[in-house]
Amino acid sequence: MSSRQQSRNTQQRTRGFEKPMSNTKSPSRSASSKKGTSSWVDRSISFLTAGSRLEHNESNQRADYTGWRIIFNPVASYWGLVISVVVLTIFGLVMVFSSSTAKLAGTNQSVWSNLLRQGSFAVMGAVLLVGAQFLKASWIRRLSTIVMFFALVLQALTLTPLGSSAGGNTGWLILGPLRFQPAEILKFALCLWLPHALLLAKKEADKKRTEKFDVRPYLSTIFGFAVAVGLVGLGKDLGTAIVVGIIIGVSLLISGFPLKYIFGVGIPGIAIIFLIMVRGSSNRWARIQATYGGCSTREASQSAGICFQSLHGDYALATGGLTGVGLGNSREKSYLPAQDNDYIFAIIGEELGFLGALVVILFIVIMAWSIINLSLRHQNIYMQMVLMCIGSWFAAQSFINIAVVLGILPVMGLPLPFISAGGSALVMCLAGAGVCIRFAREQEDVRSSRIRR
Repeated sequence: MSSRQQSRNTQQRTRGFEKPMSNTKSPSRSASSKKGTSSWVDRSISFLTAGSRLEHNESNQRADYTGWRIIFNPVASYWGLVISVVVLTIFGLVMVFSSSTAKLAGTNQSVWSNLLRQGSFAVMGAVLLVGAQFLKASWIRRLSTIVMFFALVLQALTLTPLGSSAGGNTGWLILGPLRFQPAEILKFALCLWLPHALLLAKKEADKKRTEKFDVRPYLSTIFGFAVAVGLVGLGKDLGTAIVVGIIIGVSLLISGFPLKYIFGVGIPGIAIIFLIMVRGSSNRWARIQATYGGCSTREASQSAGICFQSLHGDYALATGGLTGVGLGNSREKSYLPAQDNDYIFAIIGEELGFLGALVVILFIVIMAWSIINLSLRHQNIYMQMVLMCIGSWFAAQSFINIAVVLGILPVMGLPLPFISAGGSALVMCLAGAGVCIRFAREQEDVRSSRIRR
């Protein structure tokens, strides 16, 4: 492809970005925009897809992808996202049933109760997923502030007598017959609200046309996500605090927020919060010592010991071998306290073996990459940022959960997205996936392929 053709393709791709927030142009604004999201995303696209794009068809300007670079095709990513979400959700229902039958039977409960309960949550999440397809993207953006405020109120209520503790974390809220984790709603809300707030702050900062970066327009946004981190931290939920921190960091990074503030202020702040949360909880500090200090096999028989769960998780993975002991035949599910939740990946490894666990990881990677790839190729800055935030949320939480089961990280109590038992997590993950699918349908190549069908 000639340099002139490449230049024309880049211009066509760049023209699709969000319309300028102001008709006023200035040298300072131009310099600022070069450091912003569109420039960063455009450079990423050029690097990742170098040599993969054929010349645009002037009638629809749809890019074609050839060979192995089909993984960069937005249409392929769209269907990869849809299929992986469906597969992981259905597989999660199967594994929740398989991992919970032994304990339910041992307590004279119906072996179907957990499956029916999780299935009802899957239906609720599916309703939100489908419902998101009928919402205009502009509506979602406008509603993001309300959703964020609602999530913060619910998270704050966990610190009142309405809150409930489990595993050393005060993260549950009991409202009548409902018992759920507001932190799951908070993750979803942050992914919608933070990009919106950062773009508004950037618009306000651009109006001042100053060459030096002015942090004042961002103060209300910083206060908002600081409150979110503070509420999660007060609940002593280290795992959720890490995921929330990743969502915030990704949002700031791709919004064009200066790196010197992100790394110069953010990283020391995160380190201080981490130390406070770790040293402020004897249970959490003991978990870290157990993970990196070593657990003896003698402690595997001590059900109240800090090493009990991690050791039996290791036993489950070791028993599974290459192909597993067969679906429903796990022995360790009778010992693991969180066999259908935090440690469900250990049961997957035992029943389906290394190969089965690898397939699960593959689908998680496909889902996360599909969302991130769609973000890199989207024409709307807000949708780009939301997609990247949700993709980072799913990827980070999956990595942490699996790393905990493998003994790489200490126990944190984070569920495996779409697979672990738990209504709050499943419903919010499906809601997040619904927003991703809705925004993906607005991507130029995906929209063109749908019109042609």
